[in-house]
Amino acid sequence: MKIEQHTIQVKDLVKDYIDNQDEGVVGYGGKLDIRPAFQREFVYNEKQRKAVIDSVLKGFPLNVMYWVKHSDRFEVLDGQQRTISICSYVTGDFSFVIDGNDMYFHNLSKDKQEKILNYELTVYFCEGTDDETMDWFRIVNIAGVVLVEQELRNAIYKGPWVESAKRYFSKRNSPAYRVGRKYLSGKANRQAFLETAIKWKSKDKIKHFLAEHQHKPNADDLWEYFNTVIDWVKETFPRYHSVMKGINWGRLHSLYGEEQVDVDDIQREVDRLRKDEEVLNKKGIYEYVFSGNEQHLNLRAFTVEMKEDKYHENDGICPSCGKKFEFKEMEGDHIDPWSENGKTEIDNLQMLCKPCNRRKGAK
Repeated sequence: MKIEQHTIQVKDLVKDYIDNQDEGVVGYGGKLDIRPAFQREFVYNEKQRKAVIDSVLKGFPLNVMYWVKHSDRFEVLDGQQRTISICSYVTGDFSFVIDGNDMYFHNLSKDKQEKILNYELTVYFCEGTDDETMDWFRIVNIAGVVLVEQELRNAIYKGPWVESAKRYFSKRNSPAYRVGRKYLSGKANRQAFLETAIKWKSKDKIKHFLAEHQHKPNADDLWEYFNTVIDWVKETFPRYHSVMKGINWGRLHSLYGEEQVDVDDIQREVDRLRKDEEVLNKKGIYEYVFSGNEQHLNLRAFTVEMKEDKYHENDGICPSCGKKFEFKEMEGDHIDPWSENGKTEIDNLQMLCKPCNRRKGAK
């Protein structure tokens, strides 16, 4: 990769700055693509972007930026957040507190405006292959905000499908956010919703899925699938609880989405299990009501102290075979199982030798 150092003044950077949201962000006389396909959505918060302006006003150096050069045009490789912070302030998108006063750029004195416009940014122009560009992008630290894997995947498989998918899934108030925010974890603008939807549909084969879809004209199929899953969740579990956020609903839909169920019965079972103190993994309830597998519930286990007390109470004798064992050779067992309302209490505890406990579990 060929890298050359240049000095760019803010007044040149902000020339012809336009933020068209989904259509892109450009500057530097229309020659700089500030938000190319591999870049994240704008994620700086108010404190961070004001810190950028404060640094510029005080003449403090900002970290170097990197632009990819394509003939007479450029793409921001590293520095999108700082670039948009500077440009959006100069063009009047937000104010900045100076000496206790809330000041937009147009409120500043002429000398302060000139100080910002004449501020010099250190920018490296990079020329190389796409692979070289992406390898460099992967290792560059973007103002302390680490790039997530889906942002890198968007870069590798950039094209019409990714751009369409981002419109559905990657904005703070995107259609996917409005429909599914109660059921998905993470931030939409950090690609968490898009990654989740692809993971559900591809059964965790994200890269393979993106490779197949890269050049397709739109992501309508993923959006329709996502709505199918969310609709199924809402219909099957109409009473929302906060533990439903972040469950792998795509997996549950693929396993049980075709089953005919009594929604009222399922809801009563969910409500019962949510109140059961023996159930430690409340998220697991939503698969248990279909599978009946108690492993999803992470049922309460006997403590070491409880098992030691019971061991000494019975002098280490296994009640099943009548033989004496060392503590480490025995295991705690529920006399009455959880499925028969047995509790994890010392009165419901017996210490069985490992062979006896294995035989009991196999029955």
